[in-house]
Amino acid sequence: MNKVNIAIQVLPESKTRGKYELVDEAIKVIIKSGYEYKVCPFETVVECTLPQGLELVEAIHNSCKEGGAEKMMAYIKIQSDFSNHVSIDDKMEKYE
Repeated sequence: MNKVNIAIQVLPESKTRGKYELVDEAIKVIIKSGYEYKVCPFETVVECTLPQGLELVEAIHNSCKEGGAEKMMAYIKIQSDFSNHVSIDDKMEKYE
C-alpha cells in the first residue's frame, strides 16, 4: 500500500487548559506513532498509509478529549498517488 501525506490541524477548546497544551498532546500522539512527520506552524504533516493515518486521526481526537478539550475542530488534508508513495521530503527538500 502506498504512503500518503496527511496534514492534520487541531483547534481544541478548553476552559481549563491552554490550546497549545492540547495541541502538544496531539503532537505527542504523532511522535509516538513512529511515522515520518513534520511539525509546521499551522498543521503537522504525517507520512503513512491511509489506514494508518485514519487511525492516527482518531487517536489524536481522543487524546485531545482526554487531555481536557471540551470541543475541537480538526482539519485534515490527504495527498495520495495511486501509483507511488507520497513523500514529505519530495516537497520540502528544496527548502531545507
